[in-house]
Amino acid sequence: MPELDGRVALVTGGGRGVGANVARELAAGGARVAVSARSRDQVEAVAEKIGGLAVVADVSKPDSVRAMVDQVESKLGPIDVLVNNAGISGTLDRAWEADPAEWWRVFEVNLFGPFLCCRAVVPGMLERRHGRIVNVGSGAAYLPVGSTVETGYGASKAGLYRFGEMLAAQLDGTGVVVFTISPGLVRTDMTARFGDDAPWTPPELAPRLVRVLASGRADKLSGRYIHAEHDDVEDLIRRADQILDEDLNAIRLRR
Repeated sequence: MPELDGRVALVTGGGRGVGANVARELAAGGARVAVSARSRDQVEAVAEKIGGLAVVADVSKPDSVRAMVDQVESKLGPIDVLVNNAGISGTLDRAWEADPAEWWRVFEVNLFGPFLCCRAVVPGMLERRHGRIVNVGSGAAYLPVGSTVETGYGASKAGLYRFGEMLAAQLDGTGVVVFTISPGLVRTDMTARFGDDAPWTPPELAPRLVRVLASGRADKLSGRYIHAEHDDVEDLIRRADQILDEDLNAIRLRR
């Protein structure tokens, strides 16, 4: 029997790229998957291929998130796995030249959106004492940067990691766990501008990681930051006690 048989998963930003691949992998693991994004044609195409549910929603709007969760739970059942993948890259303009509304829009999608989605699903997970949340972060949150960077994107992803870690601490002992992952540099419409010579990450790695996290085998690592390419999740599971004792796989200032 597939390890996710009978589980209900919601993947935001699931119409293309990393999110679509995650939705396919969770479905392959036996989950009933709801695929959400703002573009109806994209989510319907993905959902049709995996026998899932297409939901059109804007994660940055509270009413839209509530309606999305209500639709998923009315048609598929209570949500066991939430994958907060929806994200936008933002402007390349220098911070003092960027349009404030455009810059803030990145935070609304990349950080406020996961907050709203967690806020909508966590109460039910707490009642059932079971749930798994995976936030899709980015190396932009912590890697060294040059002079031409997307300041809104990196800052929002750094905030997403910290939010996930603090949420995991609040949920400790409840049966609800939270992870933040980096999918690596996956070639998508958002990243294609980096060109053919970029150190691209194989696109199958992040979906495989999310599938393991959704299975529950890594629950002890709740709150940790896991890289799809640079971390061996099976090794992390074996070393879970050491990781917790030494506070590894966390973004920290060390002196």
